[in-house]
Amino acid sequence: MSPVFAIARHEARRIFVSPLAWTVLAVLQFILGMVFFLTLAQIAAEPGMLNEQAGVADYIGGSLYGFSSILLLLIIPLLTMRLFAEDKKSGSLTLLTSAPASITEIVLGKYLGLCVFFLAALALMAAMPLSLLGGTDLDLGRIAAGLLGVFLLMLAFGAAGLFMSTLTREPVIAAVGGFGLLLVVWLLEAMAYNGNAFSELFRQLSLIGHFEKLRRGVFSTADLAYYTLFIVLFLWLSVQRLDLERN
Repeated sequence: MSPVFAIARHEARRIFVSPLAWTVLAVLQFILGMVFFLTLAQIAAEPGMLNEQAGVADYIGGSLYGFSSILLLLIIPLLTMRLFAEDKKSGSLTLLTSAPASITEIVLGKYLGLCVFFLAALALMAAMPLSLLGGTDLDLGRIAAGLLGVFLLMLAFGAAGLFMSTLTREPVIAAVGGFGLLLVVWLLEAMAYNGNAFSELFRQLSLIGHFEKLRRGVFSTADLAYYTLFIVLFLWLSVQRLDLERN
């Protein structure tokens, strides 16, 4: 087994052994479950909401995915804060870097371990709208685009949070810093509507702007490229930070 997958397996096991991971999954599912049933109740009370332009998938998926982005902004820094900060504090990072694995392999392994948790959370999110398949004409393309947007948002948040965890030995500081960093990138969308000379630049750099397109069911390779570059940038910064610290 390659060092990347060995580290990823170890990290995934460490995440799921922690009560924090199960608490996050439970809270996430409970809150999104409430949003799901409230949206269903609203549709049942006002069936005229549905028309040729907006179907069940638009209301159900839009509500779930939109609300999940806010929850992910809050909870992902709590998951990423321990990735390197705790290892630094306990001294286990020194042992890890002395193992026959490069810094790049260590970063990728920890990131892939985190992605296992993201896939579990995504599966729970997907189960709610898909449970309507037997009783309604669900636009699966619309649901799939929204789920892709949520997953890409998770991956981007996770990469930024992992980078913040490389900067400190204190997990709490890493969590607060990760939340602050993500909030700044989030607010770029608001700055894009101020009518200044950099509005278009802010719009292109905004995580949420690209997510909103997917949430509405619009798939674009430009959005995929944006998230790919965002993730690669912060993983590369993490590698550079750890390499600098080791030297």
